[in-house]
Amino acid sequence: MAVVNYQTMTIIQRLFLLRTVAIVIQFLTVLIVYFVMSLQIALLPLMVVIIVESLFHFLSIMVFRRRDAGNAAIVFQLVADVIFLTVLLSLSGGATNAFVSLLLLPIVIAAVSLPAGYLLFISLSAIASYSILLLTLPEHTMHNMDMSNHFIGMWANFLLSVLVVTFVVGAMARVITNRERAIALQREDQLKSEQLLALGVASAQVTHQVATPLANIQLLYEELVEDYPDHEAVLAMAQPLAACTDQLGYFRSLATSIRENKKAQLSVAELLEELVDQMHFHFPEQTLSIIQHEEIHAMIESDAMLLPALLNLIQNAIRANQENKEHEITLTVTQINHELSLQIRDFGLGIEANMNQAQRAVLGDQMVASESGLGMAVFLSNSTFHRLGGKLKLINHNEQGCIALVTLPLLLENTMADS
Repeated sequence: MAVVNYQTMTIIQRLFLLRTVAIVIQFLTVLIVYFVMSLQIALLPLMVVIIVESLFHFLSIMVFRRRDAGNAAIVFQLVADVIFLTVLLSLSGGATNAFVSLLLLPIVIAAVSLPAGYLLFISLSAIASYSILLLTLPEHTMHNMDMSNHFIGMWANFLLSVLVVTFVVGAMARVITNRERAIALQREDQLKSEQLLALGVASAQVTHQVATPLANIQLLYEELVEDYPDHEAVLAMAQPLAACTDQLGYFRSLATSIRENKKAQLSVAELLEELVDQMHFHFPEQTLSIIQHEEIHAMIESDAMLLPALLNLIQNAIRANQENKEHEITLTVTQINHELSLQIRDFGLGIEANMNQAQRAVLGDQMVASESGLGMAVFLSNSTFHRLGGKLKLINHNEQGCIALVTLPLLLENTMADS
């Protein structure tokens, strides 16, 4: 037999569990009051209301068995509970019923489960129900027992309880929810930091292991140049070896900058110029078209990883172009308020069709397995942008290709002056 953990249940499942218990208690209470305590109550109408409530409860369970319940659905269920409870109370004494305070339960559930607007609606519904029960009391009950002041006092006490639950409990629930959300975000950031640290350690190990063999190959190459200076194979080795040596030195300088947490201010024009230079040097077969309607005279905060992060996105765009035999990449540069927007668009086939919606949603925030890899380059780029106060979003273009939307904060004049 499967055991359901209350902590892992959804809001609608908890609501259904509480209503099941409430229906059982209502049924037993009516039977005990009528048959054991021998009090004169409207047995048949009460049983009809409980049966209708049970049918509604069963249909609700069937509807939301395989469907997620939003806030509107939960509000509808709570309003139904208020209505059923109001009808039961009206058939068993109305505002004089000792269980009239049960109208607070839907408010408590809404306080810990719903936003403030929905909570206010449920609170007003419960107040309206209690008021109707009070106003529909028979005149002889109010007159003969001379209890009108007492019933009005009970109503005022209920109103005060509603206000306390709505504002105090609701505020405390929102504080707890915000705190849990902040803790979850902190855990995600810690997990990302651990993943980045693992990647950094692995990269450093690979660099260290590659450095010695590369130095040996360089020595052998120099000997070959002395013995066979005009050989085609020896001449062909020059450029790859130089590129490997340069990349190894560049990685070491990056590691030093990251370790020392060096940051600098870079103008938008300088950033675009470096991107164009790197594009022409590494990918001469591709064309980078920059679309910029007006020049942006502002600075951004940069570190050693900003340019490699943007080049990672450009390299992904080039790979998508090559798969679709295209040779153009567009970079749209705009300023939106105090942010720099960079839209890198390729003309490939778009984000992989085999990725489901959940994988596309976390692409960049996590390493996602795909046919082309684990999304490591996008993950590292997004981490760099996030560290600099920016963000990355990947979307498919309406016509063709994919857009990598990068936003970076622009430095204000007073910030530039202080630094």
